[in-house]
Amino acid sequence: MKEKKERIPFGTEEWCSKTTNIINGCEHDCKYCYAKSIAIRFKRKTPSNWKEEILNEKYLDKRFPKVEGRVMFPSSHDITPGNLQYSLQHLHNILSTGNEVLVVTKPHLWVVESICEVFKDYKDKILFRFTIGSTNNEILRFWEPGAPDYEERKQSVIHAYKMGFQTSLSCEPMLDDNIEEVVKDLQDYITDTIWIGKMNFLPKRLKTNGFTDSITIQKANELIAMQSDEKILELVERLKDYPKIQWKESIKKIILKYN
Repeated sequence: MKEKKERIPFGTEEWCSKTTNIINGCEHDCKYCYAKSIAIRFKRKTPSNWKEEILNEKYLDKRFPKVEGRVMFPSSHDITPGNLQYSLQHLHNILSTGNEVLVVTKPHLWVVESICEVFKDYKDKILFRFTIGSTNNEILRFWEPGAPDYEERKQSVIHAYKMGFQTSLSCEPMLDDNIEEVVKDLQDYITDTIWIGKMNFLPKRLKTNGFTDSITIQKANELIAMQSDEKILELVERLKDYPKIQWKESIKKIILKYN
């Protein structure tokens, strides 16, 4: 009898039991964004208007149920200065019913400072997961044009850590072949885990999201080459002694493939 392969959790399944969002669109407008590609495919947005953040007001006064496991907020947009007021209200709705929350963000310092101040009595219920795929600002600006630079993200991590909140990193997607610099620079401010993952479905998402210029395609091909099986296995070996590292599904599959 053929042995059944164990299913590896994918995407947000690896982190939480429920996701929630209040905004359609995201001003960060990351070129590789999976949420943008889905919104375009189902005609909820276009490549040109994805940056316009539209609030779904029905969630603001709605009681959030108590759920098993951790709630991830947000998963298809980010918490930006423009939607901070509404995001704080939604976070309160989630926390007030006893839930634990995973706050995932490419962090604006003012946003993180505000969350830490407003929810200082919920430190045991909030885990920040800061998305940082490179220390190189030129690379960050290219792939994530509306998101903060590296220094602001770093200061956000340090602030949350110093305020006594639980902190973690998402280095998914890696945006270059030097992710160890992120790990080494920030590991002392991480209380939880550092997740590392490949860039998923890049050519398809770039096409859907409207980024088909020659420079973007060239950089995409270069990035894909940086994340070959051989390169990933070398990365896994280099980081094998870092206890906080967790590999996302895209890398777990490669590890299993060669073991």
